[in-house]
Amino acid sequence: MIGGGIAGLAAAYRLRELAAAREFPLDVQLLERSARCGGALETIRRDGFVIETGADSFLSEKVAAAELAQRLGLGAELIPTREIYRKTCVVRAGRLVEIPAGFSLLAPAHLGPVFRSALFSPLGKLRIAMEPFVAARTSDEDESLDSFVTRRLGREVLERVAQALAGGIYTADPKRLSMQATMPRFVEMERAHGSVVKGMRAAEQMRASKSSEVSGARWSMFLSFKNGMATLPETLAARLGAAIRKGSDVVGMSRNGDAWRLALAGGESIDADAVICAAPAYAAARIVATIAPAAAKMLGEISYASSATVNLTYRESDFDGPPRAFGFVVPASENRRIIAGSFSSFKFEGRAPAGAILARAFVGGEMSRDMMSLSDDEMVAAVRDEFRELLGVSVAPGFTEVRRWPNSMPQYEVGHLARVAEIERAAAEIPGFAIAGAAYRGVGTPDCIRSGENAADAIFAKLSATK
Repeated sequence: MIGGGIAGLAAAYRLRELAAAREFPLDVQLLERSARCGGALETIRRDGFVIETGADSFLSEKVAAAELAQRLGLGAELIPTREIYRKTCVVRAGRLVEIPAGFSLLAPAHLGPVFRSALFSPLGKLRIAMEPFVAARTSDEDESLDSFVTRRLGREVLERVAQALAGGIYTADPKRLSMQATMPRFVEMERAHGSVVKGMRAAEQMRASKSSEVSGARWSMFLSFKNGMATLPETLAARLGAAIRKGSDVVGMSRNGDAWRLALAGGESIDADAVICAAPAYAAARIVATIAPAAAKMLGEISYASSATVNLTYRESDFDGPPRAFGFVVPASENRRIIAGSFSSFKFEGRAPAGAILARAFVGGEMSRDMMSLSDDEMVAAVRDEFRELLGVSVAPGFTEVRRWPNSMPQYEVGHLARVAEIERAAAEIPGFAIAGAAYRGVGTPDCIRSGENAADAIFAKLSATK
């Protein structure tokens, strides 16, 4: 196993589960180049604060993460979002404006909240209202977010909402971001209903009918863990124990008879019957360069963006009425130095001591690469300037935590799924080898877990069939 992010950890644990269930002898080793496992799931617990430096939650409708948590005995640790603060704002003309109720990423289910909102101009609202009458696209070719949203809902929706929300998730350029790879449900809505607004309404009605048929507790859209997202990789790492070798940087692979020989940066080598590579695509490209040059070339064509999070602690009295919301996103058209902000202590219980607020800002991404050249102090100063102008808080934070994530976010550009299909075909031709991770079919925690588990299932099937 190459790579100790959540995909690699999930794959290694899944192999252990399968081997135990089938009473199959299997030695699993996980090689992680850094000093810690978990990748972008990192939690700092300090002075009563639970600080997320990477992902702070996961989508419950994608079940892989919640199911893994249950299998690990972590079901009681799962917590939902705080519904009373469940709203998101967007910066418009230098102030925070609430995104209309029922507006999901790029389209509304109902026009009433849109017409009452200060977010759009009268012409922009009229353009949104006309969306159900816009002819559906007949081509099956991939399309950019920029093209899709402008074509169906108009440029105001793109520039004032969709770009910012997508930027918060994918840190991407909307002119290059693939709709099919990132937001396929909206593509399907247009195909099935001829309109995304009609599709949103149909989805809402379906959810309502299902909700009326189901009794008992139901999860919110987003979940986390009482002690932070790192609970999941920490538990997996503890279960895997000595199977994990940190500080092991795999630089190449070669055949050694019927097995693989993995070359490490320090000159050591490890033999293995099968390999799952859950490293970033650019690292995977280097590792397989000599054995599968065509696959390596395609892997290397997946580009990445860098980003950073800046967490800041405050007292409630430091704010003149903080916005009681999960957070806010910042459109590129606002020309600001952050791409989003969130309030962790409003989003989840137990993230800050009583009377305190835990906030964080997101910096960098594809549309704001220059911010990554700042020092940590300069980055904090930039975030404080933005918070002062947008939130009215000028008091120095109690403390700050800056975490940089260089080349961490794969860019799902137009044509991404076709490229991934080619990569998967090429990888399938390599005996005893599989790939997994955020670079392929989803960047969220459940997507990465599913990717790792699928790779483990495939490799275990091959290994068990030959013995």
